[in-house]
Amino acid sequence: MSACALRVFLQRVAVMRKAAHQTLSQTRAFPQCVTGSYTHSRGINTLTNPLRSEEKVTVHFLNRDGKRITVNALTGESLLDVVVNQDLDIDGFGACEGTLACSTCHLIFEEAVYKKLGPITDEEMDMLDLAYGLTDTSRLGCQVCLRKDLDGMILRVPDMISDARVESEKESSAAPPKV
Repeated sequence: MSACALRVFLQRVAVMRKAAHQTLSQTRAFPQCVTGSYTHSRGINTLTNPLRSEEKVTVHFLNRDGKRITVNALTGESLLDVVVNQDLDIDGFGACEGTLACSTCHLIFEEAVYKKLGPITDEEMDMLDLAYGLTDTSRLGCQVCLRKDLDGMILRVPDMISDARVESEKESSAAPPKV
């Protein structure tokens, strides 16, 4: 594919993503991130989004095994964007790709950082209710957008994850057959 054809293709993708985002935003409570990426198509967001900030912040993740993962991420990205776009080693994280259909991007914040975060929507609370290891400072990574004042924050990944979609499938398959 020539460079010109690739540029035209990426412009079309950007237009389609914008239209899809506008439609989805009317039905779901997405965070007001600069990136507008909620479909996490494994890197295409960085090629098509001219609104992404070039300002970076440092984020420290404490993985389930206690390993500290430190990354530099762009302000305006959601924490789910960070994990996916930087291919961080956090098993099962973001299974629903940020559509508020699971709680696999559940993160635990330090209290001081938690107080800086925006308000929690009812939809996020509903998903957090299904998360394992829920704390008073739990949030979903897909709903938290990076800002300069969050630079240096430390996040803990819970020991276990719960995917509401999988749990629902298990319950329906375990139900006795209707006679």
